[in-house]
Amino acid sequence: MKAKLLFVIFFLSSMNLIAQESKAGKILLKRFREYISGDFDNSSQVFEQMKAGKIIHPFAVHVNRVADNKVLNRPSNLNGFFLLEESYYLYDGKLMESKPYLFLFSLHPGNIIHLTTYQLTNYKKEELRNDNTSLRFDYQSLIPSPSFQGADYTWDPKKKTFSTVSVNELGNGMKFTLSEIFTSTTLQVMELLEKNGKRLTSYDTPIVYVRK
Repeated sequence: MKAKLLFVIFFLSSMNLIAQESKAGKILLKRFREYISGDFDNSSQVFEQMKAGKIIHPFAVHVNRVADNKVLNRPSNLNGFFLLEESYYLYDGKLMESKPYLFLFSLHPGNIIHLTTYQLTNYKKEELRNDNTSLRFDYQSLIPSPSFQGADYTWDPKKKTFSTVSVNELGNGMKFTLSEIFTSTTLQVMELLEKNGKRLTSYDTPIVYVRK
């Protein structure tokens, strides 16, 4: 009888702990969505570099919107959200470069938020805009990027930041490292591309995006 009572207490405690972790995970995912959604640019960073007499980073813009309504046949049990990121980069003397991405941010055990990025080879860049009301993706046809293996974000309750460092070996001596730190108002993003240990990215410090 005593053993049965102890089992019931242990079972109820375990269920309560699971419920608490589930609630904490949902809160964390919601906070992450709020942090990463919005309009951002690094105009403040570029302006400071102009005043110092040396521009290091490109002028960059992120237009980030939750894109769940653009993804058809999405599984009902998918614990995460889709984000369409419009990225624009302007280097001195060059035309503005557009790099749109479709991301899935999903909650994994241990309250890790995992990033999956998808290939968009069947779409034209000019179609991949958040204000394109006719844009749709079929979940069953989405193919994760074969080269970028994703990233895991963790929450620092003291600093109130999400961060990740993701290293991807691309083959032929190529390596891509994504380092990011998010606050409620800023996105610090460093995308480092190397070949045989030599940096190919023109800068070695993060682009600092500020929420507009």
